[in-house]
Amino acid sequence: MNEEYETLLNAIESKKAVLGVVGLGYVGLPLAVEMVKQGFTVVGIDLDPDKIDRIYRGDSYISDISSEELAACMQTGRFKPTTDYSMIAVIDAISICVPTPLSENQDPDTSYITMVVEQLKRFMKPRLLITLESTTYPGTTEELIQSEIEALGYTAGKDFFLCFSPERVDPSNSRFNTRNTPKVIGGTTEACLKLGAALYKEYVDTVVPVSSPKVAEMSKLLENTFRSVNIAFVNEMAMMCDRMGIDVWEVIDAAATKPFGFMPFYPGPGIGGHCIPLDPMYLSWKAKGFRFYSKFIELAQSTNDNMPYYVINKTATILNEYAKSIKRSNILLLGMAYKPDISDLRESPGLEVYEQFKENGANVDYYDPHARSFVDKNGETVNSVDYDIKKFRKYDCMVLITNHNSFDYSLIASMGVPILDTRNAFNTYAQPHIYKIGHSVQHVPEPGEAMLI
Repeated sequence: MNEEYETLLNAIESKKAVLGVVGLGYVGLPLAVEMVKQGFTVVGIDLDPDKIDRIYRGDSYISDISSEELAACMQTGRFKPTTDYSMIAVIDAISICVPTPLSENQDPDTSYITMVVEQLKRFMKPRLLITLESTTYPGTTEELIQSEIEALGYTAGKDFFLCFSPERVDPSNSRFNTRNTPKVIGGTTEACLKLGAALYKEYVDTVVPVSSPKVAEMSKLLENTFRSVNIAFVNEMAMMCDRMGIDVWEVIDAAATKPFGFMPFYPGPGIGGHCIPLDPMYLSWKAKGFRFYSKFIELAQSTNDNMPYYVINKTATILNEYAKSIKRSNILLLGMAYKPDISDLRESPGLEVYEQFKENGANVDYYDPHARSFVDKNGETVNSVDYDIKKFRKYDCMVLITNHNSFDYSLIASMGVPILDTRNAFNTYAQPHIYKIGHSVQHVPEPGEAMLI
């Protein structure tokens, strides 16, 4: 290895290296905090001045990082948040954690990565270790970063070092965090891989080296495509069981007793978050460039995207049992975040459920103690209603979207308002007015009408 490699390795091992994190969101902020905890000086770069201001005040906007934890990091004097990209000039190793959304045409939008690369080119210096963490298609690291930096006259593995290490953040997961979640990493050269692995071992318990950035990039897409396909399969099973009058939740519980060869997945109103709805489409898009068309990915995406419409139709069937229609009915959505106990609304299926109810003429509100507002398709801000049991009793139907632990399921069930449960959260409160996806709607007898057995 050359002098640049040895100098940077020594700086990492002695913790004299200045680390940088670009993008202080759900991935970047926890990563930066863990770096600071392990004794490094960290420059955090984000273009949102509000985030920078909140960090300086010790006011965390990420559920996995408490304000006390953030304040403690700031008190060390080793965490330096900024909107100024020129700070790249003082950084020895930088991790890129920016969003990689889909365009309106469902193609990869790598514009945030490209923007960071343009700034890297402005302030590039020898001996810089660059690690991309943003989820993207195989080949991105070499195509969008390596080629651009080498065009300046630098050589990967000699003058600078380049790796890809996919983020594996699971918001609100109390068991796994930045420190104890195994980290896959691939380098463009052997020297790049060794330096990248050496750095991550300083603040991640388990580092998993692979032969190339493409393998690391593909591994992340495989993880989430696996989940997307299996969720789609169980969603289809739920609709099948609905048609056949079988409780899919009971079926899954029964199958899960098998100690081998089965992994339980559960149906829901759709898929949400930054990864599962997007990552498979990145892979599908890249595969098409090789004239390979993944039927599994496309079918899974279609099935999962259809679930909000299934929820609407199921609600219409329930309301019909009470001689009502969706049009002009008062609907309350319980929860809007894409998963329990967080405020994250990215790609939440509840957003589409809300829009579909509106388009079908319903008067629709939502209650979420975590996600207090969102912007609808018309650009208008929609606020969560306040928690008011008296008002909740006046709705024609409630639809549980997110099974937050803070919900009082017993009390909500006792109100007698028809409920469509998309998460099986009311499973211990079985009552005639509580329905769930994956099981047929039972006829509600009118007064004086005998229930057929």
